[in-house]
Amino acid sequence: MQSFLSNLLLSSFAPPDVEALRPHLRPVVLEHTKILHEAGEKISGVYFPFDAVISLVVLLEGGETVEAAMVGRDGVIGASAALDGKLALNRAIVQIDGHGVVCEPDAFKRVVLDRTGMLSMIISHEQTVYAQAQQSAACNILHDSTARLCRWLLRARDLSGSDMLPFTQEFLAEMLGVRRTTVSPVAHTLQAAGMIRYRRGKIEITNVEALRESACECYETVRNNYDRLLGRNRNSGPDHAPKD
Repeated sequence: MQSFLSNLLLSSFAPPDVEALRPHLRPVVLEHTKILHEAGEKISGVYFPFDAVISLVVLLEGGETVEAAMVGRDGVIGASAALDGKLALNRAIVQIDGHGVVCEPDAFKRVVLDRTGMLSMIISHEQTVYAQAQQSAACNILHDSTARLCRWLLRARDLSGSDMLPFTQEFLAEMLGVRRTTVSPVAHTLQAAGMIRYRRGKIEITNVEALRESACECYETVRNNYDRLLGRNRNSGPDHAPKD
């Protein structure tokens, strides 16, 4: 089991703030496809992922879902709802399973509201997630499917720390808001170019640099926003090196 400081947002809090929150954190296994909360529900926990990746998705009346933002080891799920006592604005679903810690919402609120530095970081995080959702909306309209898929795979790699991603083409199509018939030829093109290797239910990233060159600007924009939030730069901060 990783240290709870495996979450980069937690590790960025001042040590006294971390110690104040520590007694309220408990380990949690985040299972693939588990829904942490639905839109309109009161949240039951504030989650800090370690190696799990969570999608914040919008559910349409016809049953379609489109991803608005992706959160992993550089963020938190449910923080804003815990602080204002209101309802979740979207569905949060585990797209890559893994571990993390969870805090009861009332305890989280008591700790954070008593510490201005931590509160400021949480507010900045929520603004970063909002900016990611805005970037995704623009990306879905303006950028082609190849650039969007490259951006999405790179973001998932950063958050999971792995080059092996457990995604079916159906799932990718759902997250990107396109049909599977759109994803299949794009995935085939990326595989033919040596950027990925696709086996049923799994995508292995085999050429990160080529994938970055093919991704749209949205990948670097979102990553830069999180780097600023966490006080990192490309020379001194972790590069999200993949794990085995």
